[in-house]
Amino acid sequence: MRRRSLLIAVPAGLATLAACGDSDDSGSSGSASESPSTDASATSAAPPPKIVDGPLPAITAGTKFDEKPTVAKGSGEPSKDLAVKTVIAGGGKAVAENDFISAHYLGQIWQSAKVFDNSYDRKTPLIIQLAQGSIIDGWRYALTGKKTGSRVQFSVPPTWGYGEQGSEQAGIKGDDTLVFVVDVQDTFNAKSSAQGRKVAQDDAALPKVGTNTDGKAPSIEVPKADAPKKLVAEYVLEGDGAEVGAQDTVLVQYKGVLWDGGKEFDSTYGRKQLTSFSLQQVVKGWAQGLTGKKVGSRVLIVIPPDLGYGDSPPEGSGIEKDSTLVFSVDILAKM
Repeated sequence: MRRRSLLIAVPAGLATLAACGDSDDSGSSGSASESPSTDASATSAAPPPKIVDGPLPAITAGTKFDEKPTVAKGSGEPSKDLAVKTVIAGGGKAVAENDFISAHYLGQIWQSAKVFDNSYDRKTPLIIQLAQGSIIDGWRYALTGKKTGSRVQFSVPPTWGYGEQGSEQAGIKGDDTLVFVVDVQDTFNAKSSAQGRKVAQDDAALPKVGTNTDGKAPSIEVPKADAPKKLVAEYVLEGDGAEVGAQDTVLVQYKGVLWDGGKEFDSTYGRKQLTSFSLQQVVKGWAQGLTGKKVGSRVLIVIPPDLGYGDSPPEGSGIEKDSTLVFSVDILAKM
């Protein structure tokens, strides 16, 4: 299992997508990690920090964006405030609080320069929400307002890090100030859409999905025909990102309607909030339909009852027994 990085409290996946009776959460987005997890109770009560320019230790090697940096040991006493410096100014989208970001990063301890975690060696960026309780507060305050393409260095005192308890697992003591270098690659929010190329929707027996990329919910037009008996998973917009694996966790926008009548029963667009989930924890039709599809794509999935909820739909979901479900899914990122 791929090692998951620090700071995470698992973003909740939508209840109506959960596989019924699946109590094994080993594939969740908070999968097994040698890195510390955030204890939200330790940081949520802290007042907003004062943000200052320094001091910050020098980056002595790996000075380009997306290169693994080498950072010197801190000199003297670190600031009691949040010291933040934009080392490389990007020209992309501005990050807002509660956005999900994709970023490479390195974290080390001020006093010793001991690196306790980094994503560069894993060759996989971290994707995490800048939300209270999801990540240490120092990240939220340091990165909000920064633009994609930026390298940001900052130091985090215990108040906005792991608190007085520190993190024994990571070797972080309760009085340690942490130093991070973060390369902000991308940001996602409720207005994000897949941006792939349009794929012809020629089969009159299948639903037609809108191809808008403005962050609004796409239309889904269900034909007046019998529902397919087998799973359908077709590109509407084909992205050029990495393929999704059967054990991956994905960040998505989606909309679900019933084949019979076309009534919407679930949507991230309506909640104005993205969701993430492991393909090991959703109904089989979702897992099979998204496996092998590329990040950046919009996918039409038609799920027959035997790969959906069958005769046990979630209570209060508006889904009748033995319903065929139709989804439009935008795969924004792999987590």
